[in-house]
Amino acid sequence: LPRSAESSSAFCLLSSARRTMPSSFLESSERYDAAAVKISCFSPHFLAMASALLAPATPSRITYSGRKVCASNFLTVKPVIYAANMSEGEFGDSSRNKYLKAVEEFAAAEGSEVLPICAKLEEDISDLDPDEKELFMADLGLTESGLARLIKASYSLLGLISFLTAGSDEVRAWTIKKGTKAPQAAGKIHTDFERGFIKAEVVNYRDLLEQGSLAAAREKGLVGMEGKDYVVKDGDVILFRFNV
Repeated sequence: LPRSAESSSAFCLLSSARRTMPSSFLESSERYDAAAVKISCFSPHFLAMASALLAPATPSRITYSGRKVCASNFLTVKPVIYAANMSEGEFGDSSRNKYLKAVEEFAAAEGSEVLPICAKLEEDISDLDPDEKELFMADLGLTESGLARLIKASYSLLGLISFLTAGSDEVRAWTIKKGTKAPQAAGKIHTDFERGFIKAEVVNYRDLLEQGSLAAAREKGLVGMEGKDYVVKDGDVILFRFNV
């Protein structure tokens, strides 16, 4: 995930373990905090290919294409999520896939995570309109898409959460590190917000949706008035008060 665009939920997807990573990726890997690696669980050779691709860089510094590269910038030392791609039939009952357990053991040995997915189902879901998508997923017993699960898993892996700001013309999500306090969260919007922070009106987004407006939520006592020591929670809708 690019450090320069934490809120973009972008992913570094290695589409095939057979391919060699291009030099431009390796040379710019310091810009990434994590990677999602797609592994197809259809071949007995997939684990060996993944292992070869992601073999640890043992020297503290190595030379690549005539340049010195810090080993800490390599993908092998970044947090990793293995997206284990399975067939439609096996996705509904992952115990039927004999390769998934091997992926899980491989990931556990290096402290990584595994997310079972079915690329074919994801493709089908992406082609549907919202109403059809909801019905299609309900028939499959799914509450959310694989992409949504991957985004959540990535946020968790990187220790990220989102808070929201809502105005008459726009609702916007802001991505911050878990444990961030209100003034620093305000600073994500503008440095003046942090510098002149006074207080923050906070309501959970579910409560706001149920009540229909901030005024209605206030009447029900669902809006809290928080100070500079308040630790922002995932899903908070915040109205910052500041003076500069």
